[in-house]
Amino acid sequence: MRTNTLILYALFSFLGAATPITAWASERIQTEQIGVSIVADDGSVFARYDLADRSQRGKLRAYLEAERGRNYGIRVHNYTGGRIGLVIAVDGRNIISGRKSHLSTKEPMYVLGPYEQATYDGWRTSNTNVHRFIFTDAANSYADAWGDRSAMGVIAVTAFREVPRVQPQRRSGGQEMAPSASAPGESRSEKSMQSADAAEATGTGFGESHNSPSVRVHFKPQRHAFAKQFLKYEWRETLVRLGVIRESPPINRFWPEQLGQAQNYAPYPPGYWNQRR
Repeated sequence: MRTNTLILYALFSFLGAATPITAWASERIQTEQIGVSIVADDGSVFARYDLADRSQRGKLRAYLEAERGRNYGIRVHNYTGGRIGLVIAVDGRNIISGRKSHLSTKEPMYVLGPYEQATYDGWRTSNTNVHRFIFTDAANSYADAWGDRSAMGVIAVTAFREVPRVQPQRRSGGQEMAPSASAPGESRSEKSMQSADAAEATGTGFGESHNSPSVRVHFKPQRHAFAKQFLKYEWRETLVRLGVIRESPPINRFWPEQLGQAQNYAPYPPGYWNQRR
């Protein structure tokens, strides 16, 4: 059974975020100071495959196996002793404002307290509701509805430390948020042409409405992010084709594979059977 938790979020450089939930997945994507995992409603964790390149400190990239038609949430764990601001983008769109994200400090962000964790599971449409994240085809995604395929199939989490406060702020009992600066308007008429492989591409849809109380808080982020994580989610068949997942061919119990293979004997020379006719 799902538990509604009050979320804190910042809509501009001075506001922030979401409060934590108590249970968290043992399998997670983790850098030194934050952990990220993608979870289903039953608490299970979607399979992910880390990439080996860790040349950039604090940045992690991984593949994620998406399951068509399933809701998901983005679970973040703060391993630091201070509050952090989280700019989260799905398919290139900020999950609070719905606008194109550049993962900057001027965007709405969720705020997470020291050693806390929280799960963000939808597009925020008010201070009390979100519409669920759901794996779907790119053509049915929220981003594609706005003509934006610039970051399709990618979940991005960027974490900012808080500028030290002169006086500690008393915490409220729920999730908080803040107003953001206005951004250039976007028109549905700007929708781009769909690519030929749109049916195969993954995206995140605008799912059912879900109660998710939130409150605004004061939060001023530092200029530069200290951690970034990018998850590229794909259908299983795509991950197999890319070699991310390796599958063995099925075994036929009544027809051993070696029967159709050479038994290490000398093969007949080319044209041999033609000469015998």
